Amino acid sequence: MKLRLAALATLLFALHCGSDDKKPAGTCTMDEVGTTGSCGDGMVCEEVTGGAPTCFAAVNVEGRIFDSADDSGIEGASIVALDANGSALSSVVFSGADGEYSLPVPVPRKGDGTPSDLAVTLRVAADGYQSFPTPPRTALPIQLADAVQGKADPNAKKDAPPPPYVVMNAATDVALIALVDQSGEGIIKGHVDFADAGGVLIVAEVNGMAVSTAITDADGNFTIFNLPPGDVTLSGFRSGVAVDSQTVTATSGTVDKIVLSASAKGLSTVTGSVQIVDPGDCKDTSVILVVESTFIENAARGEAPAGLRAGNVTGEFSIEGVPPGRYVVLAAFENDSCVRDPDPCIAGTDILHISVPEEAAITDAFKVTGALAVISPGANGIEVISDANPTFQWQDDSSEEGYELRVYDAFGTLVHEDLNVPSAKGKDPSYQLTGVNLEPGMIYQFRTWSWRKAERCLISSTEDLKGVFLYQP
Repeated sequence: MKLRLAALATLLFALHCGSDDKKPAGTCTMDEVGTTGSCGDGMVCEEVTGGAPTCFAAVNVEGRIFDSADDSGIEGASIVALDANGSALSSVVFSGADGEYSLPVPVPRKGDGTPSDLAVTLRVAADGYQSFPTPPRTALPIQLADAVQGKADPNAKKDAPPPPYVVMNAATDVALIALVDQSGEGIIKGHVDFADAGGVLIVAEVNGMAVSTAITDADGNFTIFNLPPGDVTLSGFRSGVAVDSQTVTATSGTVDKIVLSASAKGLSTVTGSVQIVDPGDCKDTSVILVVESTFIENAARGEAPAGLRAGNVTGEFSIEGVPPGRYVVLAAFENDSCVRDPDPCIAGTDILHISVPEEAAITDAFKVTGALAVISPGANGIEVISDANPTFQWQDDSSEEGYELRVYDAFGTLVHEDLNVPSAKGKDPSYQLTGVNLEPGMIYQFRTWSWRKAERCLISSTEDLKGVFLYQP
C-alpha cells in the first residue's frame, strides 16, 4: 500500500510539473510549513488540503511601491502580507531601487500544488511616507488562487527548482503619499519576543501621541519609520498578546535589535451593546477598538489592532483578548450601510474613550443608524478624478433641513467645510468644490451630515470609508 501511495504521489507531481527537468517534490514536516526547510532552494514546504505537507514552488505576490504624486519608485519600503484578521502571514521584504518587490506568502495547496482560495492584504511603510493602509484608504484583497506559475527555462539545469507562482495585479501595486513634515528621519528595527507575534501593531508615541506605526511580520520582526530624534515609547497591540512598553531613543539613523517582551497574561474582554435606530439598509454592524494615540478626532479615524473587532453586531457585543491600554470604541466604521448616530441631541452618540482593563465593561449603548449613500465620487472604492473642482453627490435624507459637508486629505486634515449646504428638497443633493487647491497625487474624502432644527441636531451621515478619491490631473 505504501508503495502504491508513493507511486501515486510521484505521478501527481510529474503531472503538475509537466516535465522531468524540475526538482521532484517531496514530503516535509508541519514544523517546516512556510519555510524552505528540507525542500531545497526555490521550494517551500506547504500544507496540502486533505494531505501531508509537501514541497512546492513558492507563491509570490509581486508589484511596485511608488510615489502617488510622480509615479517614481520608492526604495526600501517594507511590505508584509496580512490575513483577513489583520495578522501577518509572511515575513517582511523591502522594495528595490525601482520600487519593485517580490513577497513570498505561505498558502495551503491543492493536491496538484496550485494555491487554494486565500485572500491577503498588504501593509506597506516607507521612510518619508504615510503608511498604507491608513483610513480612509483601505487595502484591496489579493486572491492567491489567482497566482499563475511561470514557464520553466528550457536551458535550466535538470535539478533547477520550478518557477514560482506569481500574482500581480492592481492591488499589488501601492501608491504612497509623501509626508508633509519630513523632520522624522529615525528608523527603529526590533522584535516582539512571543511565540505567536505576527500582526502586532507597534505604535511609537511622543508625549502620548502616535508619530508612527508598524506591523510585525510572521516572525515578530518590525521596522518603524519616520521617527523624530529623541525618546519615543514603543507599545504593541493585538488580540491575545500583551506587549510591555519600552522607551527607545531614536536617532537620525537606524536603531536596531530592540526587543519588546510580550505574554498572554493581563488580557481583558471588552463588552457593550449597540442600538440600531432608523436603520434603512443597515442590518447589522461591527465594533472596533482603535488605539487612542492614533485617533484623529476631527476625522474620527485611527488604527485598529488585529482581532480587536466584533462583527455581525445587532445588540450586545464582546471583544476578547484585549491588551491593556487606552482605546477609542468605534461602531459601524466599515462600509456596511451603517454609521454611528451623529445626533448630539440624544444620548449614546458620543465617541467613547476607554481604558482597559478599568473600563472594559461599557455600560452605555451605542446608537447606530442607516447611512446616507455616496453617489460620486468614491461610491465603490477610491475613484481617480482629474477635475480640480469636483462635484460631490449623495443620497437625500428626506427629513433634513440642510447638510454639513467636509473634505479631508489622507492625513485627516480638514481642507474644506461648508456647514450650510441647503436641502435639495427631495432630490439627491450635489455640491461643487471650489476655492481649494487639490494636490496632485493626494487622496481625499468628502463626507456629509444631514441636520434638522435650529439646534443643529444631526440625523445621519455618509459612511466613514466612502467618498474617497484620488486627484490626478
